[in-house]
Amino acid sequence: MKRLYIPKENGIVKLELSEEKTLITHSSERIRFLGYDIRVRRSQAVKGLKNGNKKRTLNYRVELLAPLEEKITKYLFARGIVEQTADGKLKSVHRPHFLRLPDREIVERYNAEIRGICNYYRLAVNHYKLNYFCYLMEYSCLKTLAEKHKTKISKIWSKYRHGKTWVIPYMTKAGVNHVRIVRTADCKNDKFYDTIPPTGKISTRTTIQARLETRVCQLCGIRNAEPCEIHHVGSLKKLGNSLWEKVMKKNRRKTLVVCRHCHASAIHG
Repeated sequence: MKRLYIPKENGIVKLELSEEKTLITHSSERIRFLGYDIRVRRSQAVKGLKNGNKKRTLNYRVELLAPLEEKITKYLFARGIVEQTADGKLKSVHRPHFLRLPDREIVERYNAEIRGICNYYRLAVNHYKLNYFCYLMEYSCLKTLAEKHKTKISKIWSKYRHGKTWVIPYMTKAGVNHVRIVRTADCKNDKFYDTIPPTGKISTRTTIQARLETRVCQLCGIRNAEPCEIHHVGSLKKLGNSLWEKVMKKNRRKTLVVCRHCHASAIHG
C-alpha cells in the first residue's frame, strides 16, 4: 500500500491508497473511468476564428472515448447478438428468446438496448462509431423477425417497408402508429435523449386471434378451414414424437391452430 501525505493545519493526514484503484500515468495515456476512456488530446488541428486568426482549439483538451472493443463488442457477444465468422468479422444472428414476442415488442426491446448504449456514450467524441453497433443490432432484429415468421430478411423488408426504411405498424386509439429501429442520429436528438416509449401490457390473445383469422391448419396445411380450433398442451417437455407434438416443439408454442379433423386426430391419437 502507498501512503499519501496531505498537509493540514495541525499536522499531516496519512491516507492509504489501493494499488488496484490508483494510477499515476501520463495525461496522453487512456484511463478507464465509469465506462469511458479519458485522456488529454495532443492535436495539431487548426480551426479558423471569427476574427480571422487560427488556433489549435483541440490541443490539450480532455476527451471522452467509448471503449468499443472492450465494452461494445463484449456486450454484443454476451447478449447473443453477433457471432464471429472464420475471417474474424462480426455477423448478426437472431435471438431465440425473442421469437415468442409480438413483432412490435421485439423492435422495442432492441430499441431499449440501443438507447441505453448510445445515450450513455453520448458525450464520447467517437460516438459516430456506434453506427456499426446500430447496424449489427438492426440486422439482428431483422433476422429475429425473419426466424419468427420462417422467411427471409428481404421479405420482412418488403412486408414492413415504409419509404427508405421499415417500420412495424400497430393500432392505437388515435389510429395506426409505427415503431422503427433507433439509430445513433436519433440519440443525438434531445427528443430521444434517455427516453423509452411507454409500452402497455401485450396479451398473447392477439397472436392467437391473428392465427385463427388466417384459417390455415398448422398440421395438414389446408386453407380456409371451417371451423378452426385451438389444440393446447400444458408443457412442451412432456411431448412425444407424433406429428403434432413435433410441430409444437419446433414452433416452441403450447398452442396449435388446426382444423376439426386434425384436432380429433391429435386428441384421440
